[in-house]
Amino acid sequence: FRAYLSVDGSDSNPCSVQLPCRLLPAALNAIVDGGEVWILDSANYNTGPVTIGKSASILAVPGAVGSVVALGGPALSITASGLTISLRNLVIVPFPASGGTDGVNMTGASTLTIENSLIANLPGDGVSVFGTGAGKLQISNTIIRNNAGYAVRLTNGAAAEISGTQMLANGDGGVLAQSSTATTTTASVSNSVISGGSVGVGVTTSIAGAIARILVTRCTIEGTSFALYSTVDFSAGSAVLAVSNSMITNNFAAWNQSGTGSVIRTLGNNHITDNLNTPTGVLTATALQ
Repeated sequence: FRAYLSVDGSDSNPCSVQLPCRLLPAALNAIVDGGEVWILDSANYNTGPVTIGKSASILAVPGAVGSVVALGGPALSITASGLTISLRNLVIVPFPASGGTDGVNMTGASTLTIENSLIANLPGDGVSVFGTGAGKLQISNTIIRNNAGYAVRLTNGAAAEISGTQMLANGDGGVLAQSSTATTTTASVSNSVISGGSVGVGVTTSIAGAIARILVTRCTIEGTSFALYSTVDFSAGSAVLAVSNSMITNNFAAWNQSGTGSVIRTLGNNHITDNLNTPTGVLTATALQ
């Protein structure tokens, strides 16, 4: 049920606490489905992309820096469906000049939880959930910063709940939900900070029957090009962004809304102030219920 990793371990060991393994793939092979991998020491624990093919919890004990690096692809990859995976107290960063991409990439219809972790400096997205149709993502109390892409990118049927998370200085922005197939992509973002990048929170669709929705509440969005972004390309689909109890300030523009079927709703209790330029499109006020 439980496997252990240590900087002094060996993959020829049984991954017990007395005889730990050295690298994450060996520990994943050692546990049963639904088991746990405990990282005991501060070190890096992979030499290439790690595919998680069973339900598992991967965690570093308090005080240890359990590092997983992106080299030759994403640091962690989830391609199978029906899994339940949790990551806790991990540091996910790139290995320099190694062809690394995303921090965590999920293409299978599984459930992924990320808690109390750092995902930083990657050439791609911090966390990407692509084309799963039913993939579910939960992120809490995590820092996602200085990645070239989005902090979190969701596509074609993925769903996410993000809370208590700092998404800072990511090149493309904070959270994007997009549907380019006839699917519904959704997210809720609460009690979080998004700072820097092109888009704070965005929803986009490009085909009939496609739906993208995000609810933002009790968040701060600042220093982006467009804090709130909703667009429907080719007048196809529905892109809805709703915001309540949030601070939107010091952005190039507070919002950008375009295309038939595109909506940005405010519940009337937001603070939208000191943004630098006139926004594009319409902000739709919705009365409190």
